[in-house]
Formats: sequence, C-alpha cells, structure tokens
Amino acid sequence: MNFKLVAASAMTVALLAACGKKEEAPAPAPAAAPAPAPAPTTIKIGHVGPTSGAIAHLGKDNENGARMAIDELNAKGLTIQGVKVTFELLAEDDAADPKQGTAAAQKLVDAKVNGVIGHLNSGTSIPASKIYSDAGIPQISPSATNPKFTRQGYATTFRVVADDVHLGGTLGKYAVTELKGKSIAVIDDRTAYGQGVADEFEKGVTAAGGSVVGREFTNDKATDFTGILTSLKAKKPDVVFFGGMDAVAGPMMRQMKQLGIKAKFMGGDGICSGELPKLAAGAMADSQVVCAEAGGIDEAGKAAMDKFKTDFKAKFNADVQIYAPYVHDAINVMVAAMQKADSADPKKYLAALKGIEYQGVTGKIAFDEKGDIKNGALTLYTYKGGKKESLGIVR
Repeated sequence: MNFKLVAASAMTVALLAACGKKEEAPAPAPAAAPAPAPAPTTIKIGHVGPTSGAIAHLGKDNENGARMAIDELNAKGLTIQGVKVTFELLAEDDAADPKQGTAAAQKLVDAKVNGVIGHLNSGTSIPASKIYSDAGIPQISPSATNPKFTRQGYATTFRVVADDVHLGGTLGKYAVTELKGKSIAVIDDRTAYGQGVADEFEKGVTAAGGSVVGREFTNDKATDFTGILTSLKAKKPDVVFFGGMDAVAGPMMRQMKQLGIKAKFMGGDGICSGELPKLAAGAMADSQVVCAEAGGIDEAGKAAMDKFKTDFKAKFNADVQIYAPYVHDAINVMVAAMQKADSADPKKYLAALKGIEYQGVTGKIAFDEKGDIKNGALTLYTYKGGKKESLGIVR
C-alpha cells in the first residue's frame, strides 16, 4: 500500500472540508432588561419624650407633633440625590427619667437614625446629648430650656425655643414690675429644668429690685407639699413661683387653696399647659396663674398656627398642649437641612443645619454658634375660665 498517497488523499479531503465549511455568525446578545426604578430610601428620624408617667400627656403631645410632620413630608414625595425618600419615625419613651433617657438615646444610635428630635425635658436632653454627639447625630430639642444643654461644646446640639436665662429672667422681672410682688417665694422640683428656671427667676427678681423671702424644694413625683407651703405661708408671700411641671403644680395649687394662700402662682413652660386647670381641680382663680411658654407667635403667624391647631385636632382628636408645633418645626428644619445638603448623612447635612434659615409654624428658625435659636420669643399667659389667654409676646 502506498502510504504517501493515502496520507495525501486524507489531507486533501480535510482541506476541502475546511474550505467548504461556512463561518457561523455569533449568536445575538439578549436584549437588556429595563433598569428597575430605584427603591425609595428610608430616612430614620428618632423622637424621644415621656409617653409614660406623670407628664405623659406632654410627651404624647410632642410625639403627635412628630407624627404629623412625618406624614406630611411623606405625602410630598421628596427626593434626595434624585431618589425618592421615605421618612420613618422611631419613637422612644424616656418617662422623663435621665437613666431611661440615655438608654433610649443609645437605642436610636444603634438603630442608625439620621437625626433625633427631643428630648422634652432638660434632665433627659442633657445626658442624652453626649451620646448623640459621640455618634455624630444631630439632636434638636423642641422644649429643653436649661442653658447647659447648648453650652457643653457639642456641635450636634440645637434647640428651637428660648432658654431659661430668658424665660426665668423675664418672669422674675414681670413678678416685680407688673404683678407688683413685694414678698416672693420660690419652689423648685430639683430637676435640671425646674431648678434651672427657678434660679433664673430668682436672679430676675433681684435684678428688678424685688425680694425673695423663701426658697423651698420638692421633687418631680411629690404629691404632699404641706410642709413647705406651711413654712412659706408664715412669710405671707404675694407671689409663689414653681419651677417644675404641671403634674406637680396642679396638686400644689390645690393645697395652697386649702391652706388659705391666695398668692399669684407663677411658673415656666412646664406648668403652662392645657391640662393645668384640670390638675388644679377648681383651685385656680381667674388670672391667678402667670406662666411663660418658650416660643411665641405674633399676629403675622397667627393664621398658620391656628391652622396647625385645627389640623392637629382633626388628626389626633386632641388639643395641642404646648410643644407639638415646635416638634413639627424641628423635624421640618432637619429635613430642610438634608435637602440643602442633598444628603441625609449626618456628617454632610450638619453644616447645612448650622446655617439654616427656615420659616415654620412657630416663626423664623435660625441657630447661633451654640445651637440656640436666634431672637427666641416668649409668650406670657394667664388662665380665665379654665382657658389659656395670652398676655403678650416678649423677645
């Protein structure tokens, strides 16, 4: 057999086969699926207040103000970095207790909230502020008035109401110059708020040329004031100032009446609530009480505030107590800063928050270098027929 011929023939067949084979076209690429719409980004905002305990009515008022703001923001369909965002409220109860307040703060930090509104009380706001500062999370209090709150050097701490230096001092001056107090007694509940506002009240009395004839103290859970009131009765006060909350002020007024003490009764924003007449249970005479609320609405802002109160009542079947509008504004201020920075990252929107100018239900909001509201207002009130009645606004 001629092996060369066989090999040549095989090679020829192979070449002919290769030359005759058609080149196959590559398979077409599958059509690209349409890109899915970006999922809404959730922005978590924490709120802390006492929704249990003696002043739960004030804590719930604040929380409802927060819920109202969150619902309104979600209805607007806001975007950040071109993506639709959804706001979620993480609400915690601190029971007006400093220890529970710090636990609530840590819980919100662990939940990686983007910002915090609260706490209601100075005694819980101050210790919690360090936890938020360490985590770099902005905190706006709608109601903590103790000066120390914004004087600790924390860049993350803000408030939307005037502090006790303004509030207590104004009431002290009013007691002397308007109520013509000659013999003024002071009681406080030993909390950061109560003692702080009472100290500033006493300074205001002294600066106005008045005289403080007695200084007593109780606590924020007390119900019997016979001892301290009997001691003060002997000094014949014409004005009694109480630094504390309405849950204690109401029973105190009842016992003042039982002891025959007919003095004017004064206090800060802690007593200046819609519940005070109920808590006093008939012991409050018309115009006997003078209190101040940290905040104030002039005639230009009255329509917006009236609408807020009407909407609030419709939504929650409850009247505004004190600070729900300030919580509402605090959330909107925080979100306005996020939009200005185009980011919900606390590290990125904090600078925008420091320089924000926002027109809210409670008026114009801008912060000074400490985080205090600029040109903060106070509203003086009395009660007639069980209803709050404004005596005017002081700045």
